[in-house]
Amino acid sequence: MKSIYIFSFLFFSIVFSAQEKLVSKSGKITFEASVPTFEEVKATSNNATFVLKPATGDLQSLVMITSFRFKIALMEEHFNENYIESEKFPKAIFRGKIDNFNISSISTTAKEYSAKGTLEMHGKSKDITIVLQIRKVDSGIDIASNFYVNASDFNIDIPSIVKNKVSNKIYIKFSALLK
Repeated sequence: MKSIYIFSFLFFSIVFSAQEKLVSKSGKITFEASVPTFEEVKATSNNATFVLKPATGDLQSLVMITSFRFKIALMEEHFNENYIESEKFPKAIFRGKIDNFNISSISTTAKEYSAKGTLEMHGKSKDITIVLQIRKVDSGIDIASNFYVNASDFNIDIPSIVKNKVSNKIYIKFSALLK
């Protein structure tokens, strides 16, 4: 009986560690560029793709710009046509590596990791470092982060007529369940 438990443990350990990648196609990304006392400038996509290679700590994410939804349809239209030019630049991509990542050290308690990589958006790339919260859950690995970027770093122009209503400093928050 004891040998069955040992065999089962070894089998599942090998299968789990042999996984080449963990994937989510329903990651959630929210960004906010609001300023106090003006209309909320906030949008969410629930269709972001995340891929983690446990053996190397490589992390990639892709979101189609047109998948972001705003509370106000006109704001969404302006975002896609005037600011981000989603027809010309249809996606945002992050490619990076999680520092000192070891899948076997992931537990049900969230652990902080640092990831360095490149964020590509609006035809520009910017090296960034983000802090990730990673934990094991029943159905996979939960990964989350929040960080800031500047619209000006990606040549996203905020017209002078709304410059006091839209922040250059953009708060980004994401979460995904990787399986």
